[in-house]
Amino acid sequence: MNKVNFIDLLAQRVLIGDGAMGTMLYQYGVFLNACFDELNLTRPELVRRIHTEYVQAGCDFIETNTFGANAFKLGQFGLADKAGAINRAAVALAREAAGKEVLVAGSVGPAGTNNPNPNEELARSLAEVFGEQTKALAEAGADFLLLETFTSAAELHIAIKAAVATGLPIVAQMTCTEQFETFFGTPIEKAIAEIAAHKEVAAVGLNCSLGPSDMLEGLRRLRQVTDKPISIQPNAGLPRRVEGRTLYMCTPEYMAEYAKRFFESGARIIGGCCGTTPAHITEIVKAVRPLDKAMAAKPAKVRFTVTETKPAGMKPIPLADKSGFGKKLAAGKPITCIELTPPRGVDAEKIIESAKLCAEHGIDAINIPDGPRASARLSPLVTALKIEQAVGIETILHICCRDKNLIGLQSDLLGIHAMGLRNVLLITGDPPKLGEYPDATGVFDLDSVALTQVVHDLNRGLDIAQNELPQQLALTIGVGANPAASDLHREIERFKQKAAAGAEYAITQPVFDLEMFFTFTAAVEKCGLPFLAGIWPFTSFKNAEFMANEVPGVTVPEELLKRMSKAKTKEDGRKIGIEIAHEMVAALAPHVAGFAVSAPFGNVKIALAALGRNTN
Repeated sequence: MNKVNFIDLLAQRVLIGDGAMGTMLYQYGVFLNACFDELNLTRPELVRRIHTEYVQAGCDFIETNTFGANAFKLGQFGLADKAGAINRAAVALAREAAGKEVLVAGSVGPAGTNNPNPNEELARSLAEVFGEQTKALAEAGADFLLLETFTSAAELHIAIKAAVATGLPIVAQMTCTEQFETFFGTPIEKAIAEIAAHKEVAAVGLNCSLGPSDMLEGLRRLRQVTDKPISIQPNAGLPRRVEGRTLYMCTPEYMAEYAKRFFESGARIIGGCCGTTPAHITEIVKAVRPLDKAMAAKPAKVRFTVTETKPAGMKPIPLADKSGFGKKLAAGKPITCIELTPPRGVDAEKIIESAKLCAEHGIDAINIPDGPRASARLSPLVTALKIEQAVGIETILHICCRDKNLIGLQSDLLGIHAMGLRNVLLITGDPPKLGEYPDATGVFDLDSVALTQVVHDLNRGLDIAQNELPQQLALTIGVGANPAASDLHREIERFKQKAAAGAEYAITQPVFDLEMFFTFTAAVEKCGLPFLAGIWPFTSFKNAEFMANEVPGVTVPEELLKRMSKAKTKEDGRKIGIEIAHEMVAALAPHVAGFAVSAPFGNVKIALAALGRNTN
């Protein structure tokens, strides 16, 4: 793996690292006062075994057993003259375990001088020591250098300058206190901003000292000071002494939950430090990789046999002629739709009754999600068809990329049109790990951008392979938008791609932060798409907390949580939640084409109340 490939890979997806070599060596009986780095020469089979366990856990890179393999630290064991041999052996062991698919990171820790301002003589010595170590790691075949757990920004600057000579990509990490300062009192944001200023540094980050919860706050702080990829490697909680042993108490599941939050908050490298075992990494991989695949899904590289002359296709049917919903949208008339989730069983009577109530109160369409939160329910297509046949109200049918390949998706779209349904909302979909069937396989042949292009082409009478169809489709093309996305730049760019692919309107995630909403819509104004703003009426403080902390892509301002916390009864919670929803609707109404209101827990009366429709 060369420099360009590593940097490209980092741009394409999140990289998951390994855990704590030291923790594992300790668990296998190596005394804490031993020189862990020397084990590369004296007990290579043990080091190789630990590397292999992390590789089997599914990580993308493993770190060499060289955290303390610099001449200063090795000198404490009388091994300074073996620095080169120890580092070269470490890379060879890691490379053997890594195989062809896993990267090898050359681990470089601080020299142990604990000096925030090295004088000229010490700085020169540090440069020589780090130069010797990084040169050995590079010559032995490391893919990149991971400078980690530095307490002094000044020392890290010296290490970076020494590492630059190797030509390898550099990931530079510091550790900090619970007050988010370096151990010498510098705010971590200031220290990392200075480190990120090195053009040769590919990524910056934090590791060690903090557990997952505090590390999440650290990540948020770093995002404010740099646009470079951020690496996050927390300890598995804080250490405790149990029967004479130092243990880290975070469970693999707990670490995995926070790994998801790191991903959602923009981390590009995720791993673990002290106390993190292969069991932790296994769960992190299960939690993060499906999320990353869903976010970065691209059309499958499928070859089609097509004619040399690409057919032009038919002129798409105008939005106003596709459906009643499309006609109102094209005319600029206010739109209201309510989201009703398909039932878990086969009885659709309850959802049909809810749809009737919506129709009686002037709602334009029923939004039918497709396996929300990766759940298994009655087919949304069947649900939509039953509602339209029984009630006469139009539906907006979500089409999710998660569960079907591109052939199945095209067949469903043809079937949707053949059954008389006309409105679709195209989404990538939640990965299976988020739902009740975590071992299910996510397909993701297409993402929402690619699927938008597919539907646009079907509306022109062309299939996925650009073959002409006997008839064109007439589906309104809706897409999702997330104004509160953690990576707003990426969300804006993807939205522009959806618009260019043929989207005709957008429905947002629930809006709770008006400033975020207006920032997003201003950035995509030139796309010219009408927005239906998502509205979620809180039902309780617990519900508000869940939305704030557990639903990806949703941001709930602290002041709204404080308002909801004042609810003393169930009735109070619903009342305050509806009041907040009213305020959102009033503030957004002049700026949007309409509203897409969720019926929390299937209670359609709360959704109607949020729109000011009295059901009493």
